[in-house]
Amino acid sequence: MKRILRSCAIALCWLLLWQLAAMAAGSAVLLPSPWETAKALVALAGTGFFWKTTGMTLLRVAAGFLLGMAAGTALGVLTAASKAADAFLAPLRGVVKATPVTSFIILVLLWLTASLTPVFIAFLMVLPIAWANVREGVLAVDAQLLEMAEVFQLPRAKKLCHIYFPSVLPQYLAACTTGFGFAWKSGVAAEVIARPALSIGKNLYESKLYLNTEELFAWTAMVILLSMLLERAMVCMMRRIRK
Repeated sequence: MKRILRSCAIALCWLLLWQLAAMAAGSAVLLPSPWETAKALVALAGTGFFWKTTGMTLLRVAAGFLLGMAAGTALGVLTAASKAADAFLAPLRGVVKATPVTSFIILVLLWLTASLTPVFIAFLMVLPIAWANVREGVLAVDAQLLEMAEVFQLPRAKKLCHIYFPSVLPQYLAACTTGFGFAWKSGVAAEVIARPALSIGKNLYESKLYLNTEELFAWTAMVILLSMLLERAMVCMMRRIRK
């Protein structure tokens, strides 16, 4: 109970600071107040367009996340099993991790449609995270357990279930939690630049373009709220899987 009250008090303090800053700015175009932002968010939430747009953004991000986790898992297993493959693919992993996301968005727009660009960018941000974590999990398998499995001639399926899977699972779950956060932020950023139809990013861009700052803040608030809710849901799901 104390923790909840403390969190509420902190949130109220930040809202008060926001209100004071809005009053000092003296214009909703420069900085809308929390109340003006809340009104704009409620007005948007009352339209079917808002929920279709949010759903399409979630769909794009989820598709990129799942593809990134699948490809990262495959590459993680491959590079852990083969030193030659690891040496050959290491530069690719380094390039993906080092290149700014904005550069990737602009490049990908040359090759893909506006709707597919956020999917590919989310995929690209998740890929190295899943890849590195799965690789580390496979390499961290206890060598003595593998020797024992060889002595008792355990079938490959049992090795996977009882030796490799428990070793990789914590790393994999961490990759899921971290990767989804990166996928969400990079996917929305890609939408701002690519501006596909029915996307949160396009509405953020247009709100800024037409100086509709209340809607800009409302869409931003939606991005933050969804990010927090999805991260919380992901953490709860990961805890259940671990149990």
